[in-house]
Amino acid sequence: MNVTKDIIRWLCLGCYHNSRDHGFWTDLPRNKGEQVALIHSEVSELLEGIRKPGPDSHCPEFTSEEIELADICIRVFDYAGGHELRLAEALEAKMKFNAGRPYLHGKMF
Repeated sequence: MNVTKDIIRWLCLGCYHNSRDHGFWTDLPRNKGEQVALIHSEVSELLEGIRKPGPDSHCPEFTSEEIELADICIRVFDYAGGHELRLAEALEAKMKFNAGRPYLHGKMF
């Protein structure tokens, strides 16, 4: 077993279990579109954290940018864990694929 894969799987299950234990998985199957929209909202909050830098209001030892990135990860891990997706394996496969792509993937930016 790959340690990195184990950590990602652990994060997926941990985020899912915390979300489930706090009532976010009571209606099954959970609406995937709603979950994607919530991930998107965290991305928008990240942009605001970059536009207006400063400490996070809930975890002031971190910047808003750092906390919003964490929130994105938590939502993604929750989604993957709750829907039993193979995120660890998909990340590994995609990283290997990207390693073989040309500079800037052949695009201007």
